[in-house]
Amino acid sequence: MTNGQKLRTLLLDGSSLTIEDVVAVAAGLVRVEIAEDAWQRLVRSRQFILKQTESDSPIYGFNRGVGLNKDWVVEEQAFESYNRSLLYAHSAGVEPYASERQVRATLLARLNTLLVGTTGASPELIKQYAEFLNAGIHPLLPSRGSVGAGDITLLSHLGLAFIGEGDVIYKGTRMAAEEALQQAGLQPIRLGAKDGLAIVSSNAAAAGHGALVLQEGERLLAIADLVYALSLEALQGQLTPLDKSVHRSRPYEGHGSSSSRIRSYLKGSSLWSHSTGALQDPLSFRSASPVHGAALEALGYAKGSLQLHLNSSEDNPCVLEDEGRILPSASFEPLAWVLGFEMLGIALSHVSKIACYRTIKLSTPSFTGLPRFLAPEAHILAFSTIQKTFTALDAEIRHLSNPVSADYYSLAGDMEDHSTNAPLAIHKTGEIIDRLTYILAIEAIHAAQAIDLRNGIKLGEGTLTAYNRIREVVPFLDRDRSLSGDIKAAYTLLKTGGLDDQLGEA
Repeated sequence: MTNGQKLRTLLLDGSSLTIEDVVAVAAGLVRVEIAEDAWQRLVRSRQFILKQTESDSPIYGFNRGVGLNKDWVVEEQAFESYNRSLLYAHSAGVEPYASERQVRATLLARLNTLLVGTTGASPELIKQYAEFLNAGIHPLLPSRGSVGAGDITLLSHLGLAFIGEGDVIYKGTRMAAEEALQQAGLQPIRLGAKDGLAIVSSNAAAAGHGALVLQEGERLLAIADLVYALSLEALQGQLTPLDKSVHRSRPYEGHGSSSSRIRSYLKGSSLWSHSTGALQDPLSFRSASPVHGAALEALGYAKGSLQLHLNSSEDNPCVLEDEGRILPSASFEPLAWVLGFEMLGIALSHVSKIACYRTIKLSTPSFTGLPRFLAPEAHILAFSTIQKTFTALDAEIRHLSNPVSADYYSLAGDMEDHSTNAPLAIHKTGEIIDRLTYILAIEAIHAAQAIDLRNGIKLGEGTLTAYNRIREVVPFLDRDRSLSGDIKAAYTLLKTGGLDDQLGEA
């Protein structure tokens, strides 16, 4: 129950989880339930793999060790102790801890890939993921230590909580996992064959966090279109680059989506009937929708690739009960969607750069015909120094946009000689989004100031609402004052959804 209302139930089947579902479950708005056909698939897979104890056929992570220790023989009577030791040995992550939203997203991401049915783990273990989500038990999950070839050093901490060890957050309080389980009416699980490997051999920490980052990125690109539209009003710029016929002659999908959304924000604006003296605007204005569109396409690739991952096997070995086979695999390899986040980070750095250039142009009289630094009077310094702030933030974004997926070592006795740094790639993208939110907030402040100085221009339906919301938190700069408070207020407006009802679909 949340705020006295019954929660919606999400039926998980291993094949239909969406990014939006992950966001909803992470926010605690949805209960989860395992579909009956998925449960039966888990039971059959478990029964199939347990039959392998009748032979001595070596199976990685089942009756043999993992990593370089794949030559170890694990006897049936040692299954529980070996898998417990596996969790201990892999629990090597370091702080900071993931947020409760990120932990919930991680639990869900791994639960759904387990439901594909290629793990052979005990159904009782898999049920524990759903129990933790529905009870609101959130293990302390370190965010650093994974090289992105399975988040093994991080996800092991979830396993500790499943068996009643380590600490969790429950009902807002940090406590021992054993105590939280007792309060929630749950029991620690007893690990069986292959359960330890099923817990750790997954990219769920990166994938779950990645889903949340993509949702923030999607919002941010809609905000970028809205703020750009406001800046176009402030500049009194040209609308011709947004013309539908321009897009028809060069039909990139992202460009078309962005320009369509910007046109909707400008509906009713006097710009449609206004002719400026400039033949064409600077590229930071003219190229906004193609640049934003490129970022939309990068986001679309990352979203599609990650969503495929969330509904696929990521297990080694891959247990194919229906074929009677257990195959060594590299199904845990996340490079396809990690590259999507790397690409998105680079695309967002372009969005950031042109936003900074637009903001500089709005303070430049030769482009606007307005006073220098948008000062209302000659003796006021106004926005003469704020350029340092947003360009410093852009420098951070430029640094964060550098790829990291190619930086790895050969580990585990040279058996594991490829990785992706997936959690770091996701983290960097999230950090870019946060800094870009500040930059767009500062651009919005400039745009509102320029619009006021123009006195009486007719704004579009979307841009008028955006202008009014900005003015509710950042008043007109009529005299010099500390600008840090204004920046924080505008950032908070954008970050917490103060403009969300104005954001159109791409």
